[in-house]
Amino acid sequence: MVPYRVLVVDDSAFMRKIISDLIIQDSQFKIVATAKNGHEAIEAVREWKPDVVTLDLEMPLMNGIDALQIIMKDHPTPVIMLSGISEDNTRETIKALQFGAFDFIRKPSATISNDIRQVGEVLLEKLRIAVLTKRYQPVITISEKQETKADDSSLPKAKKEVVSNNILHHEELPFEALSTPAKDRNKLPFKKAEDKQGQQRSVPPLHNKLTSNMQDEAKPNDAKSKIAPRKSVEKAPQAEPKSHFSEPPSTKKAKTVQTASTFKHIVAIGTSTGGPRALHEVITSLPADFPAPVLIVQHMPPKFTKSLAQRLDSFSEIHVVEAEQGEKVVAGVAYIAPGGFHMELVKDASSYSIALTEQPQRNGHRPSVDVLFESLAEHRELKRHAVIMTGMGSDGAKGMKLLSECGIETTIAEAEETCVVYGMPRSAVEAGCVSKVLPLQHIASQLKQAVLK
Repeated sequence: MVPYRVLVVDDSAFMRKIISDLIIQDSQFKIVATAKNGHEAIEAVREWKPDVVTLDLEMPLMNGIDALQIIMKDHPTPVIMLSGISEDNTRETIKALQFGAFDFIRKPSATISNDIRQVGEVLLEKLRIAVLTKRYQPVITISEKQETKADDSSLPKAKKEVVSNNILHHEELPFEALSTPAKDRNKLPFKKAEDKQGQQRSVPPLHNKLTSNMQDEAKPNDAKSKIAPRKSVEKAPQAEPKSHFSEPPSTKKAKTVQTASTFKHIVAIGTSTGGPRALHEVITSLPADFPAPVLIVQHMPPKFTKSLAQRLDSFSEIHVVEAEQGEKVVAGVAYIAPGGFHMELVKDASSYSIALTEQPQRNGHRPSVDVLFESLAEHRELKRHAVIMTGMGSDGAKGMKLLSECGIETTIAEAEETCVVYGMPRSAVEAGCVSKVLPLQHIASQLKQAVLK
């Protein structure tokens, strides 16, 4: 099969070589070009039409965030962001995920070989998921409500809800190989990653001739990848995408959230790849007087979940926080499980609170959606509503199955047509525990209807 085409973007020549060498360890990936800033990345995407892009956040001339938004608008392509773990980096990474990035990895330490190896394994896994995703149509979601929040305008009426209880099946068609790049490439600022004999090699840096010593040949790995041949699918008709994200209005008024320590309903949401965008769509559509707590598990490393909570809070009518050990649970607040900890709901004599544990991973994750859902099973006195949205794997399906056997009010799975990765919702549907399959844009309205009825 034709290798998947990768564009590597980083302002550091050394890091471009490290990332490129990690990627070509899998023979089914090929570096077609590199770029050292956002401007070059945009031109490279237009010229080479890569299957996937790795994109650094911090670069001169044009940073990764600005380049990402243009790429998503003009040539939607799966993009894996490379992020540091500083507070600024985590905030920018969450923003990138909401702007359309497929996923992200932590940048490796160039001085620790074991760290490079571990990051390489994670990167290849995410690249495989990205290129094997049947459909890549980024869900750019910001509602008119947030565009006009500074004016304190009323919310737009919800569109007529469409509910489907059936899985969407798409006919799979043979993959058509991408056309070869245009002949006139000598004017472009990026460089081709093949020699005249078509052999794959490491990518030369772009800065200047002084770095030419980094153009050493890299030996391709003969190990065969387990990636299946590429396929594409016939897309289902979709509504017009919403406008791009904007920053929260600087003049936004203080929230008047109506929190309450007593409540009859509780909502639990689980998601993974594509989750930050999906959560933005759902959480920002809930009203300030939403009479239920919302417990959220988003598969994400430590520190990033705090930035996710802060960004969602800046756009939302309800409060959004990263959950803390022993924190009292109240209505009108969304609690995001911190990276590295499972989150459970526990009850004492008079109230409910958050319990965080470092028990072993479940389904390869900590936090795990199954752990959260299972903790709700014993609280039959509450009207429980569980949602599984975009993500790879099956985390949450067993927990939702248990809840459905314990008298849960509502079980919702995001429809395939709006999922970035239709893995977790599919597993729940196939487990026979989903009462409603809904496009992303209709999940919040269904929750409001269920909780406020």
